[in-house]
Amino acid sequence: MQTVLKRQFRTTQCLIFRPLSTLINPKSFLDINFSSLGNVAALDDHKENHLKSIDLDLLAQLQHGSHGSICSSYALNNLISSCATSRSLYIGIQIHSFVIKMGFSPHVYISTALLDMYGKCGVISDAQKLFDETPHRNVITWNSLISAVLVGCSQLETLELGEQVHGLSTKFGFLSNVVVCTSLLEMYWKCSNVDDSRRIFDEISDKNAVVWTSMITGYTQNQQTNIAMCMIKKMLVSGHKADSITYNTLLSSFSNTDDMIHCEQIHGSIIKQGLDSDVYLAVTLVTVYSKCGSSLQDFHKICATLPLRNKITCNAIIAGFSNMGNVEKALGVFSEMRQIGIDTDFFTISSILKVIGVMSSFKEGKQIHGLIVKSGHSSNIYIQNGLISMYAKSGNFDEAKLMFTSMVEHDTVSWNSLLSCYAQHGKGKEAVEVFEEMRNTKVKPDLTTFLIVISACGHVGLVKKGLEYFELMRSNYGSPKVEHYACVVDLYSRAGFLDEAEVFVNKLGMEVGPEVYKALLSACRVHGNKEIGLRMSRKIVDLFPDDPAVYVQVSNVLASNGYWDDSARAHNLICSKGIKKKAACSWI
Repeated sequence: MQTVLKRQFRTTQCLIFRPLSTLINPKSFLDINFSSLGNVAALDDHKENHLKSIDLDLLAQLQHGSHGSICSSYALNNLISSCATSRSLYIGIQIHSFVIKMGFSPHVYISTALLDMYGKCGVISDAQKLFDETPHRNVITWNSLISAVLVGCSQLETLELGEQVHGLSTKFGFLSNVVVCTSLLEMYWKCSNVDDSRRIFDEISDKNAVVWTSMITGYTQNQQTNIAMCMIKKMLVSGHKADSITYNTLLSSFSNTDDMIHCEQIHGSIIKQGLDSDVYLAVTLVTVYSKCGSSLQDFHKICATLPLRNKITCNAIIAGFSNMGNVEKALGVFSEMRQIGIDTDFFTISSILKVIGVMSSFKEGKQIHGLIVKSGHSSNIYIQNGLISMYAKSGNFDEAKLMFTSMVEHDTVSWNSLLSCYAQHGKGKEAVEVFEEMRNTKVKPDLTTFLIVISACGHVGLVKKGLEYFELMRSNYGSPKVEHYACVVDLYSRAGFLDEAEVFVNKLGMEVGPEVYKALLSACRVHGNKEIGLRMSRKIVDLFPDDPAVYVQVSNVLASNGYWDDSARAHNLICSKGIKKKAACSWI
């Protein structure tokens, strides 16, 4: 088994120093001021969240040689476990060096804890080496190695190898260990196989909170939010308490108006369990409420619950107002943030660039650009992409092109941003030229790239070129999505080729959804094509009888062709079938 693992996981090797090298050069351990790590963590909010479970006082005692009170396997085991839980690899390596120095290496529980730490941090090669060097092994040691291997399978998304490990675990009786089972179910859902993950979950007799959280995370990561909500209800009924990690995972998966009811339910559970003072949960709630279509009044109430004002909370509020399209509020918080001396970072600037793009204000955009240069973020490729997009939305092609050409390197988003600059303003030929230029580089276009360029072709009547790009995408870059099919229908329709558009739609069938049919219906209404409009009206009602927008569009097509009674009946069908149309809203 060890030979197989070494061969399979050569690609997972990480370029870090072995703990033994730290022992040879003990200054690397002494140079770290663990007693001040709390201050360092305060500067880095992400690390602060990860390090909070580690006893920094104990680490400081190790550093200064006060070993008497803590030099026990129990204390070291707790420290290593904390590093594993928080994925703090660097600190774990330093503790490993201390373990070697103090002669704890042969201790089976210490070695097992270190093996678990390397595995959870994803350093599979180091976990394997440590296992080979461990003189005494027990069942827990083997379980930790298997869990580490499964972490590697998850990272590489190598389902076939993970299944082989599953088979070996079954053969040798390791599935009785809940840690191995949890690693297995996590491996399956990370490889997008949620059904097998659920089978593992159902076979675990003694489920703990970690197992429940992992399964819930699997459903959220695979866009099965409704099932995830059912799972957390079952978890609470079974007597297990969900923690902030479980709730954060669930909340982060909510992204549209249909998820608002789930968001409110989870929010209620958070308050009931007394977790509403957790700053990370509060920030996530602010973000999620803004994404799920919260009213401005409710969003203000959520913002008022934030326990403190710092960079993280201000960024969340700015991003929230940005998501809701409330430009003035977002800029107001940004201005207040600067006045009270809170530093801006990458996330702040990204949100503000999005806000400026919505405003299409060139003057404010230039001011933000100046701030970016002054704050030292101008070389960040994500910020540069945001600037291209911002200038594009304000219609300033020269600045967008200048920003693009000044970049040292480009990624797919860079090219997409420049393509959008031309496509959104009817410059289809220029968009085609940019796309051809992109094809001559090492950067590969994605599905978004093709959506932009096909749409651009449609706006200037380049039907053949648009269809050529559609076939290129379908052959070499992945399966088209609903929006690509709708874009091709629009491509035909804008050129007046409604017969070709109808043939194209009829070949697709129901699986593409109502959007494609709606696109053709709209084209029939614009071009006054009664025959195709009536045929599509009957077909779309049969295929999608529960979509209120379908009846509204059918009614409009019938009315535009003089069928007023049929148009009224289409409207009445919405009421008779109990279908409710979502009310529109405006900020004005």
